[in-house]
Amino acid sequence: MEVVPAWAPAVGFTLLPHAGGFLGSSITKREIPAWYKTLQKPSWCPPNWVFAPVWGTLYTSMGYGSYLVWKELGGFNEKSVVPLGLYAGNLALNWAWTPIFFGAHKMGWGLVTLLLTTGTATATTASWYNINKTAAYLMLPYLAWLSLASALNYQIWKDNRNKK
Repeated sequence: MEVVPAWAPAVGFTLLPHAGGFLGSSITKREIPAWYKTLQKPSWCPPNWVFAPVWGTLYTSMGYGSYLVWKELGGFNEKSVVPLGLYAGNLALNWAWTPIFFGAHKMGWGLVTLLLTTGTATATTASWYNINKTAAYLMLPYLAWLSLASALNYQIWKDNRNKK
């Protein structure tokens, strides 16, 4: 029987969040020149090239944090259901935003999705804090970025909601 190398879970957990980002990037790449560039955006909107490296860094950070929690709790078991379940729900919401906002052009529903994502990210961070403080701290840049993303999504929705 072959044993999984000790490094494999760390790599797997760290890379997992990137899966949704990678899938969503095909929608984003198609919609930036066709739709997104036509929208009115606030002066404080980051340039498009900033988003990929920021999300890459955030996904790596939160993925590694999830590994630390999984490892600390001894894998998938009763103790890990809530902290890793909240994280899984957060990832699902995170991954859903791109098809909603960019794919379906539903800016208001994108904002709702982002606010739910921020709520689950906050709950995840709080649940991780007493398990592994480093894992919780690794979520803080993600929470900060979600705040900026929510404000940006709101402003774009507000300024473009009557646009066809």
